Amino acid sequence: MRGKRMALVMMLAGIGFAAAAEPVRAQTAPAATLSIDKARIDAALGAMIADGRAAGVSALIWQDGREVYFGTAGMADREAKRPMRRDTIAQIYSMTKPVTGVALMQLWEAGKFRLDDPLARYLPEYADMRVYVGKDAAGQPRTVPAERSITVRDIMRHTAGFAYGAGPTPAHDAYVAAEPLSLTIPLAEASKRLARVPLLYQPGTQWEYSVAVDVQAALVEKLSGQRFADYVRTHIFEPLQMSDTAWRQPDARLPRFAAMNVKADGKLTQQDAATARKLNFEDHALTPGGFGLASTLDDYQRFARMLLNTGELDGARILKPSTVKLMATDQLDPAIKERAWLPGKGAVGFGFDFAVRKAPPQTPQENRGAVGEFFWDGMASTLFWVDPANRLTAVFFVQTIPYDGTLHRDFRGAVYGADYKGPAGD
Repeated sequence: MRGKRMALVMMLAGIGFAAAAEPVRAQTAPAATLSIDKARIDAALGAMIADGRAAGVSALIWQDGREVYFGTAGMADREAKRPMRRDTIAQIYSMTKPVTGVALMQLWEAGKFRLDDPLARYLPEYADMRVYVGKDAAGQPRTVPAERSITVRDIMRHTAGFAYGAGPTPAHDAYVAAEPLSLTIPLAEASKRLARVPLLYQPGTQWEYSVAVDVQAALVEKLSGQRFADYVRTHIFEPLQMSDTAWRQPDARLPRFAAMNVKADGKLTQQDAATARKLNFEDHALTPGGFGLASTLDDYQRFARMLLNTGELDGARILKPSTVKLMATDQLDPAIKERAWLPGKGAVGFGFDFAVRKAPPQTPQENRGAVGEFFWDGMASTLFWVDPANRLTAVFFVQTIPYDGTLHRDFRGAVYGADYKGPAGD
């Protein structure tokens, strides 16, 4: 049972994330007006279904304060013959992370912590962390004390040193054994379990996508005195009118829920409905900060539009403009050279729970986009981004596992055009 729970949690978590770095400033005016070509996007979505990369896809784009594109292709549930619709509910996996970051930064605005405070000031279990440094002559794992404390900034930019599942070292093995993301435990216990696992590297020295956003969620609980899900609902979802977004969905929404499709040997296989019900229609002790939300296009687009509008939407102020700018600014010191797979996202750095584009696309193969955009995606290949230069937000839904970056490349190419490089950096 323990192995099955761990496999379930890892599928949920996915794969598919004072600064010394030079800030990346979002462009305020594009070099040329970007026009959305509906036929080109429709064709791209249709091709994803035709070539078997997805069972169903949908997309919603806003520009200059109005909807400029909505489209779908394929099926939300092939077995039930339900097409993708505007109100289809999809699992967004790691697109949960930016929501958690916004929640924590609300508490920063309230003066509850400073970004460079030691994490242990609020979560004492992280007071004496150790770092894995290899094996001794007898083949036993060696650890040394952390050279400095993990800071809150570290957990927001993935430089704390935490693992995120199985891997090649004994520290990864210790993470798997600890089961910090077991759905049967609350966030406070998850944090304590994680604190007993050796770090993969000294805090602040590398970028490694990790369980850190779940630590952010535990910190939200500690600082707010509320259950994490309750805090997010009352401070983000309800003010933004995101009525269909939740970790635990009501049973009445099951007919709107998109089936998950797992690709193996080049073929998509639809996951059984019982698995979907277990993941999103049952109560769990854990409300993770890094995964687990299900949402609709319109709901998540409201979240994206709030960010584009510097923290406010339809009279609901969620963050200050300066806080959104901070989150969307590259936080990685130039000295941080080891960045795992982050360079595969393009010419990007990393802010607080977002990747941040620092330069125009460098190769024809790189995803299209504009300097200053910030974005993230999810393990089931979902994607969203905020493009201040073109005053645009886009949300793309699909339910394909493993993560398929070609879907993002093709969708972005359809939105911007294959040759788009955006305005030059300032």
